[in-house]
Amino acid sequence: MARQFLGLYLLIVFTLAVVSWGQDKLLQAYSGVEVAEDKPVAIAMATVAESLREAPSEDWRAIITRIAAKSGVEMELFATRDITGSHTLALLKRGGIAYMEAENGDSWALRRLDDEHVLAIKSIEPAPRRGPLEWWLTMLFYAVIALVLMIWIWPLTRDLRALERAAALFGNRNWSFDAPIKPHSQIYPLAQTFRRMAARIDGLIASHKDMSNAVSHEIKTPLSRMKFEIELAQQAATVPEVRRSLEHIKGDIGQINDLVTATLSYAILERADVTLNINEHNFTTLIPAIAAAVARDSRADLRIGTNIQGDAQAVRCDMHLMETTLKNLLYNATRYARQSIDVSFTCEQGVNCLLVDDDGPGIPAADRQRVFDSFVQLERHAGRKTGFGLGLAIVKRAIEWHGGQVSVAESPLGGARFRITWPVIS
Repeated sequence: MARQFLGLYLLIVFTLAVVSWGQDKLLQAYSGVEVAEDKPVAIAMATVAESLREAPSEDWRAIITRIAAKSGVEMELFATRDITGSHTLALLKRGGIAYMEAENGDSWALRRLDDEHVLAIKSIEPAPRRGPLEWWLTMLFYAVIALVLMIWIWPLTRDLRALERAAALFGNRNWSFDAPIKPHSQIYPLAQTFRRMAARIDGLIASHKDMSNAVSHEIKTPLSRMKFEIELAQQAATVPEVRRSLEHIKGDIGQINDLVTATLSYAILERADVTLNINEHNFTTLIPAIAAAVARDSRADLRIGTNIQGDAQAVRCDMHLMETTLKNLLYNATRYARQSIDVSFTCEQGVNCLLVDDDGPGIPAADRQRVFDSFVQLERHAGRKTGFGLGLAIVKRAIEWHGGQVSVAESPLGGARFRITWPVIS
């Protein structure tokens, strides 16, 4: 803090000194005469000039000497040719009073009497000198500046140190960012940015940890089954038995492949350098086509309806991510829906809204936030595998890359309603 305070203080003092010096120079250059000119000098010169007006010029020096002796004011008579300085000569020619300083420090006032003579009177009032009171007032002035700067810079330095300590602790793998920066602080926006960054990093670390644990667990089961099937194939006495074991192994390999594909898809969306391929797409044909494709892969008794409203013929989005999002929501709904799934899309007031409703059991309120975490599966039907818990996590990340949000609530059909909103991209 001392270095920042001293640097700022010296900068302000230097600036004030330069500005004051420059102001004095400007006043001297452009209006110095009017500022320096005082009435006593002007009156004295006018009186002497009036006394010399009736006398011949050869007697002026004697008259001036006599007036100086009586008044006690030093006066001199100079020839115009002895005066130097174009500015001074121009001022005298205009009838003004010019000032000059002698080598001994005395100040003289000059006034032109005629073309050949200039009257010089020593300044009646000597140049003012700083007394002890003025020096003390000057020191008090700069002390007040120092106090104001101290009051301004101390909270800033305190908050910066708190931010530095919190960042250092976070950098030492203490994955919690705790910087007590108050909202009125000047660096509160910076602290909020650090806090969001820390939360993002913490989320990525937790996601990768969950991914590693889940992948190892999900792969372990099919690998164990494959070992068992290989043992059966080795002990098989007939070709059909070997083929049956190979079919089971093929199914387990497919399950591992699905897991790897889903994990890679989620990992790509977790990266910080995802580039969206934004183009215009006609949702009036796209959504029904995706719904029909999912319906063909689902139960025959399951109905999937669509309802497209608003300006849906030129929706700007990343086609691949949006198709993945809708398919994941629909396949998730087909696992739980009893008979009906409804998909609706609206575009109003600069916001795109996609709804997926089902008539299944729904999602408990306590689990409606957790359901979007990676590798989270709320329940399994009688031990039957229904996925890897990545579908809704991929949906959330894909929509976040579009600047939108996804939420789940109770559906009018009685089951779950997934609501996706993202702003219209211009």
